[in-house]
This record gives sequence, C-alpha cells and structure tokens, in this order.
Amino acid sequence: MKLIYTDALVVGAGLAGLRVAIEAKARGLDTLVLSLIPPKRSHSAAAQGGMQASLGNTVKGMGDNEDVHFQDTVKGSDWGCDQTVARMFSHCAPKAVRQMANWGVPWTRVTAGPRQVVVNAERVTIEEAQQAHGLINARDFGGTKKWRTCYTADGTGHSLLYAVDNQAIALGVPVHERVEALKIIHDGKRCQGVIARCLITGELRAYIAKCTTIATGGYGRIYEISTNAVICEGIGQALALETGVATLGNMEAVQFHPTAIVPVGILTTEGCRGDGGLLRDKNGHRFMPDYEPEKKELASRDVVSRRMTEHMRKGFGVESPYGPHLWLDITLLGRKHVETNLREVKEICENFLGIDPATEWIPVRPTQHYSMGGIRTKPSGESPQLKGLFSVGEAACWDMHGFNRLGGNSLAETVVGGMIIGSYVADFCEQETLQLDTRLVERFATELQQEIDTLLSTSDGEDAFDLKLHMQRIMMDYVGIFRNGPELQKAVDELKSLLARSRHIRLKCKKRHANPELVEALRVRRMLKVALTVACGALARTESRGAHAREDYPQRNDKEWLNRTLASWPDAKALAPQLHYETLDVMQMELPPGYRGYGADNAIAHPDTAKRQQQISDILEQLGADASRQQCQQALMPFSLPPHLQPENQRLSDPIASGDKS
Repeated sequence: MKLIYTDALVVGAGLAGLRVAIEAKARGLDTLVLSLIPPKRSHSAAAQGGMQASLGNTVKGMGDNEDVHFQDTVKGSDWGCDQTVARMFSHCAPKAVRQMANWGVPWTRVTAGPRQVVVNAERVTIEEAQQAHGLINARDFGGTKKWRTCYTADGTGHSLLYAVDNQAIALGVPVHERVEALKIIHDGKRCQGVIARCLITGELRAYIAKCTTIATGGYGRIYEISTNAVICEGIGQALALETGVATLGNMEAVQFHPTAIVPVGILTTEGCRGDGGLLRDKNGHRFMPDYEPEKKELASRDVVSRRMTEHMRKGFGVESPYGPHLWLDITLLGRKHVETNLREVKEICENFLGIDPATEWIPVRPTQHYSMGGIRTKPSGESPQLKGLFSVGEAACWDMHGFNRLGGNSLAETVVGGMIIGSYVADFCEQETLQLDTRLVERFATELQQEIDTLLSTSDGEDAFDLKLHMQRIMMDYVGIFRNGPELQKAVDELKSLLARSRHIRLKCKKRHANPELVEALRVRRMLKVALTVACGALARTESRGAHAREDYPQRNDKEWLNRTLASWPDAKALAPQLHYETLDVMQMELPPGYRGYGADNAIAHPDTAKRQQQISDILEQLGADASRQQCQQALMPFSLPPHLQPENQRLSDPIASGDKS
C-alpha cells in the first residue's frame, strides 16, 4: 500500500477546505487536499444569496458593526452557539470579504444616488451616499437588523469558489481528486492521517500528516429531499464518529430552508425574499404578516419554515401531484431585477419548472438544507478529544450557529472559518511533531480492506440502495421540521434495524475498481450512524430550540437544556451512539439568553440569567460612558485571534453618520 506524507492534510475541496489549505501552504507547509470531485464542482458553488459581513457601506447598513452582527448571530442560534466563536467570526468577516475582493471576487457594488428597492411589498427610493460609490454592496436577509449580506447577483458561492480555487492553484496546492477518505488513522489520542480509496482504481492509500482537517460539508443526504449536493452524505462526520474517541456536536440541529422549488428540492435563495419577494398561499394571500407582523418573510429561517408548514397544515397549501406547496412571488421586483440580481433563480425556474419567475409565482416548500451539527471542535478548530484532528465549515460544530443558522452566515463561515482555523492549523504543524508507527497504519488499512473483501464475497444479503432510501424516508417522515416523541422513537428503532441489516450487504457488481455499488455500500453504513446520532439527539432533547421543534415540548428550556449535545460511538458493534452534554455557561456569555423576537416569549429561564445580566450592567457602569464599544466587549467576554486578524475593522458608515466630509 502506498504511503503519502504531508504536513497539512485537508479532506474536502470546497471553500472551507481550500481556504485552510491556502493558509497552510502560504506558511510554507507541505499541504495536500483530497476531494471526491474537482474543486470547482464542490457544493460551495451552489450558495446563491451572499455572505454576511458588517461593512456598513449602504444606507440600509448604516451603523452596522461587529456588535450588531454578533447579536444577530446569537439570537439566530436561539442561544445555542459558542459566543466566543461568534465573536471571532463577526470580527473577521469584513476582513474576509475584502480579501476575497483582492482575490478577484466581483462583488456587486454600490451606485451613489437614488435607487429603488422593494421593502415590505412596497417600492421605495433610497439614497446611497456619494462616498459609498463603488464600495461593496449588501442586501437584506432574514434575522438581521442591518443589510449586511454581500453578494454577486445570486451566484456568490460560484464566484467565491472559483476565486479561492484559483488562489490555491496559484500557490501550487495539490488536490487528489476522485479519492474518498474512509478511515481516520489514530491511536486513541493523536490523529495521524486517513486511509483513502481511489474511486477510479479502487486502490487504498495511506495519507500521513501532522494535522488532518475534515472539510467534507454537511449531511443533508441522509434525508430523501434536500437542497444539498449528492456528495453531502455526512461521511466526514461518520469518520470522526467511528474513531470512538472524537465527538459530534448538536447533530439534531438540522435546518430546513423555506423556499426550495417543488418537486425537485433545488434552492431558491433567501435573496428572493431579502430583495422583496413575498410568500403567498393558495388564495394568493400574503400570510407571513399574520404570523410574524414585524419581520414577516424575513424572520429567521427556522421560523419561516415552521410558519409555512403550519399554514399548509391548516389547508392553505396549493395541492399538487407532489403534495401541498406555497408560492414565492418575486414578480413585483420587476424583470430587470430578476434578470440581473436573481438570474440563477430565473434559470432554475426555466429549466426545472418551465416558468418565468418575472411573471409567474414559484412553487416552494421547506426542504432540508443545512447541518448545524458536526465534528465538535474548540475555537481553534481542533477536536478536544483527538489531537491533530481539525474540522471546518459545515462538517464542523465550531459552533457559531447553535440551533439555527442565519442566511449568509454559512458562506461567510467557510472563508472566515477557513482563514482563522487555517492559521491555527499552520501553527500546529509548525509546533508539533509526529511519531508514526507503520503497524498502526497497516491495522486501519487492513480493517478497511477486510470490509471491502467481505462486501465483495457476500452472496446473500441486503441491497445498499434500498437501505439508503429507507433511511432517507425515515428521516424525512419522523425527524423533520416538527418532531415528537413517538415518531422520534420510531425513527430510532427503525434506523437501528437498518444499521444491523447494513452489516450484511450483498453486491451484484463484484468489481474492485470504479464500482458505484461498492461505494454506496461503504457509505450507507456510515450514513446510518450519522442518521442515528441525529434521531437519538432529537429524541433526548425534550425542548424546542431553533430548528429543533418538539411539538410535545414547545418551550425553549434554558433551565434544563442550555447545553450542547455530544455524541460518540466507542463500541463499534453498538446500534446507537452514546450521548452526553456540554453545558453552556451563562456567566461567561456576553449576551445572556433572552427573547428572540418571534411569537410568544415562552422560554423557561436559566437561573443564572438574571445574575449575569446584573453583572453585565455593573461592569458597563464601572467602565463609564466614555468607554469604547471594543473596551466594553473585551471586559464582558475576551476572545483571542491570530495576531494578523486582531486589528479593528474600518467602516465608511461612521464618518458618513457623523458628517465628516474628509
């Protein structure tokens, strides 16, 4: 078996993985990336709407800063996020956007003077400042106080991925394509690389590295209908789970996007609603103001998805051969806007629905979209349990999203998280050594080879494709937008049965190379473990928080459930993960739990919340009115960053607001 050595190994060539690889390579480290597909075909390219960063260039973004972005992120997470990470992220987002501009991303820019926008179904004129002309523009997105989502029409992910991949090419970062990592090499304390299989030849290879970063994206394809690419199957999370040591965090936190087209489930960006699009029912009635009179269509994603589902349950959905749906109306934006700023949406509607969205309503309903859970990491991106194992992007529970992600924060997390964690990865590689025992490598390689040999030699057993479809339907039916105890228990029981059956899979095709059936068999066992961590975590969490909505426990329960679910799988023969919990310390929070701003405030308060709020008031009073917002923030919750990312951000909005003409 071939052994390949490198300093920094990155598994996954989407935006997050490439950004880590660039940071490591720029520091002079040997860096290697593994990818199922060519990097420019990664799922990052599917992101449409934009990337949040508090630049404050537009009149609607005036007064935005890291504090406002941080607060929006924490409230959006329903107080489930790591507030230190949210601070690191909001501080670095403007730096990342500007760096992306330097790397060639053609951000949509501000044009000075009057322009028409649609706000709350009305066309209004806003006046952009002359000083802002030519600076990076921003659009409105759900759950935000300011317009801060930077964009390139509705192809932002495509633009970012091409720019970042080109930068990786310029630096000479090698990418091994059509290669799938299937085992993490470790001794229980230290990660030493991965065993991977070439999808073309079937060859097994050992990639040995000082540091291994998992950047394989989310696990949406454990559901039957998802906006995720077909490669987003949670294999990276499964590899960490199968170490028996590393933990996954908040796996039950699964987001459903409100506006995927029916029936194929392809996403129409939140930018449709951010730019002024409306949601309508079968009667043409705009229903969101009935539920959320303040934010309407621009409430947080989990809220809009639930309101849409509730409305369809009441009988207001449009009946179709594919089940009920609602309408997304962007006709009021006008053809020029649709063809300029929402052109990918227009092409999707034309190609998959045969309609013109500039004149016709789009059939939509909530669909699985994003995974807040993932490989649990420290703020540095490293696993707390397995030294040398890092994770970034949607594969990770870093954890800036908590139980609900704001639109525009995921695309931002890929490049911001990649920038920050990439720096820590480089530090780790420069400071750490690796003592390798080749017998350890041989052990993991032998285990994988035996798994493959058994699959190819079994003459009677289960069909991998049938197992996968059954799993996806269970997840869709019982672990969806609304959850309850009996259905979750049914999901857990049926998934356990499927996992047991998956240990006896029969293949019709016996080839060792380029065999899609073998690939599916190797994956479905691992996907079932991921699905079980989601279902078991959801069953155990007897509250509603963010995207995790329990109909039998409708309250957010900070008193008993202000914690992070951790899942591990120490017994390889077990049919379920082990769950334990990581407490979120209210006394360390900059923003203690409070009212999120949607519906009734029915949260059960944590006993330390009032105490922490009083402590914060006392700290701010001691600092005095002359203290800067940066001084206040550091006094409340200090956070650290690599030195080159620490400087404060500059904004045009401050001198404009103060009348400074210089």
